[in-house]
Amino acid sequence: MKTDNITIRLMKNDDFDAVVRIDTKVLGTARPDYYVKKFQRLIKSNDCIETSLVAEDENKKVVGFIMGELIIGDFGICNDDATLDTMGVDPEFQRKGIGKKLINDFILHLKQLEVRKLHTLVDKNDSRLMGFYSSSHFSPSETFVNMERTV
Repeated sequence: MKTDNITIRLMKNDDFDAVVRIDTKVLGTARPDYYVKKFQRLIKSNDCIETSLVAEDENKKVVGFIMGELIIGDFGICNDDATLDTMGVDPEFQRKGIGKKLINDFILHLKQLEVRKLHTLVDKNDSRLMGFYSSSHFSPSETFVNMERTV
């Protein structure tokens, strides 16, 4: 399957079940509560500009998604940084270029919104994910460090 048969579009509230289905297949555990909060914030809220996307096959089945946000700041001014925080491709459709297509379309959409930098967090021990993001032209941040503390 080539990505020619894949359509990328803005995520809608109706995509909730498909996103949860894909995430469950990828992680092996269901996180519907997580996605209820994500959809409330990113899809239903007026505080965020729509940036999240889904990938559909030729039968209009959602086979992948990417979620991130560009927050509207004080006085309605958009920040020029955005985040990519959740992404998933149905395991049956992985390694076919859909993840790259989602990222590339996500970035094109962000450029139209005048975003200059896209941030994401990756477990440094996850070599597969590190390789995926590196091949998508991500690199370690020169300005941000993920700080943590054991509690």
